[in-house]
Amino acid sequence: MLIAPQNLSESVRAVRERIAAAARSCGRSVDSVTLVAASKSQRPPLIEAAASLGVTHFGESYVQEALGKLEALAHLPLTWHFIGQIQANKTRAIAARFAWVHALDRLRLAQRLSAQRPFHAPPLNVCIQVNLAAEASKAGAPPEEVPALAQQIGALPGLRLRGLMCLPPEETAVERQRYWFARLRELFEMLNARGAGLDTLSMGMSADLEAAVVEGATLVRVGTALFGPRPPAPSRPLPAQPNPP
Repeated sequence: MLIAPQNLSESVRAVRERIAAAARSCGRSVDSVTLVAASKSQRPPLIEAAASLGVTHFGESYVQEALGKLEALAHLPLTWHFIGQIQANKTRAIAARFAWVHALDRLRLAQRLSAQRPFHAPPLNVCIQVNLAAEASKAGAPPEEVPALAQQIGALPGLRLRGLMCLPPEETAVERQRYWFARLRELFEMLNARGAGLDTLSMGMSADLEAAVVEGATLVRVGTALFGPRPPAPSRPLPAQPNPP
């Protein structure tokens, strides 16, 4: 029996309506935007409940946490996206188990993913993460390095370069949100003018998905608006304290 929070159905409906309204406002087809449910920290029964409501794309950020979910939910026709930062010692599992990778920003990691993609699997769909504002706290390739990186990644046989991804600075004003997403779209359009053949903009989350859709997002990564605040990480026991002398 599926276990779902009482408001999950309403949350999925509300997020889909937000996406649809944003798409309609700029003359886009609702079907041109795919909802990727960011399911980090969520348990398999909740993901299965979301799947029963028509959500089929899920994004995970931690490999070890994700692998158990992929096993538990292997009976469902779900598409799994790796949306977290990539560690070199985790590339084999990512290459073998995921359909998409969103946060690729180095050629060395791309080469590992390509080489480790199983020969019987289709090429791994990847997006280059772009650090639009040169934020030291965030990963991503600088915009000026993306054209060369795209050309190199596009030549790797185990990968299919689909587009660009960003985690822009947090902004509350819609105009500022749109500014950053427009910068990613302009870079995307410049690459396509050079023949890159990209079709994906992974941008927009719970707080800014409308601005992202208006600026061309094709994948929006939504967690909190669907599932509520993430469960707190389990606390670790404090180390034992020595007895005072």
